Formats: sequence, structure tokens, C-alpha cells
Amino acid sequence: MAEYKQQRLLVVDDEPDILTMLAGFLRDCGYLVLTAGNAEEALGKLAKQPDCLLLDIQMPGQDGLQLCRQIRDYFAGPIIFLTARIEETDKLQGFAAGADDYIVKPFSLRELKARVQAHLRREARHAAGARTQINFYGDLTVDFGQRCLFCQGREINLTKKEFDIVELLAQNPGQVFDKERIYERIWGWDSEGESSVVAEHIRRIRAKIAAAATSGNNRQYIETVWGVGYKWAK
Repeated sequence: MAEYKQQRLLVVDDEPDILTMLAGFLRDCGYLVLTAGNAEEALGKLAKQPDCLLLDIQMPGQDGLQLCRQIRDYFAGPIIFLTARIEETDKLQGFAAGADDYIVKPFSLRELKARVQAHLRREARHAAGARTQINFYGDLTVDFGQRCLFCQGREINLTKKEFDIVELLAQNPGQVFDKERIYERIWGWDSEGESSVVAEHIRRIRAKIAAAATSGNNRQYIETVWGVGYKWAK
């Protein structure tokens, strides 16, 4: 019989009352919960390899956005921002920093539980079905097993969500996905009003590929189908 692994969450918030409340609730949900009151403490707790990070944005010293950018290259688990910021530009900054989800305070604990469960299920499905296939598209190489993208042999540093988008489109070349469907497939939640998040991620992916390519190679691997969405060029 396979050994059961209790999933581990790291909750980071500078307000002790919120930290205590969230930790107690999530422990009652069956999770092993680590807590941190600031970014420096959170960096130390990451050594315990949590499966998911719940991160407040507005903290003294290093804020949540800065911490997210700092750890995103080596922490592969879901990062969910908990914040009172509600403007679209704030969401875009959060997703650009590498966040996987964004929950605005005050929020329902039932919704928080549902989102954590959804992200962890998605991670488990991806790990179980990881593909080792490597696909070549001219100068571009996509290694689905290692989740790496290379241009002319040089690795392109993508965030987790950026690679998720590349993976979705590259595994379905020629198929058009509208922004709402991409958001639903990658983020897994109601896509209403989130098309700008997808557009920003596509822009960043294209810019990184262009920066890695040699001069004269301006091929667009992700094509825009105006008025519809995006597709991977055949």
C-alpha cells in the first residue's frame, strides 16, 4: 500500500490574528500547516518543501510580490495571493510575479479551501501524467517532461503559468483557444474579466522567445487569431 503523504501548506501573513485563524482552519481541513509572519521567515520555511503557498501581499519590509518573484524560479508549487488589493493592475502585477491565483480579502473560508484543493488536484494530475515527449518547432524545443523551453539550444526562463500556456498551445498546434478558455484551462476558475491576464502572459512569452532568438528569426510560434484568440503555429 502506498504511504499517504499529508499535504503541506505555508501561510504567510504579517497579521497574527489572520495567521492563527487561517492555520487553524486549514489544519481542520487535514493539511499540515506552516506559518510565517514575514518574507524572511517564509524563506526559511520553504526548506520544508510546502506543496502550496498562501501569501499576503501587503507586508512590511519585503512584500508578497517581491517574495513571489524571488522564489518563483525554484518553488514549483501553487502560489495563492491573499490581499485587499482589488484593482485589475494589482492582479496583473500578481500574475506577472508568478502567482497562480488571487483571492481578495475579505474572503470565504470555504472558497479558500476549494481553491487550495483545486490547485493541489491540478498539480497531482500534472505529476501523474507528466509527458517526457520533446517536440521541435524549427529553432524552438519544448521538453514537456522537464517543463523546459529552448531556443537554438538556449533555455528560456518561463514562469510556471507561462510554460502551462506554451504546453497547452504546443500540444494542440493549429487549434484556436480564446482567452477565456485559456484562463479556465490554466487557472481553473471563472474567466470573466480575466482576458487581460492571458494577453499579458502571451506578451511575456513572445518577448522571451524573441530575446533568445538570433537576429533574423522573428517567427511567431504563438499566433493571434484576431477577434478569437491564440493558436500554436503549425
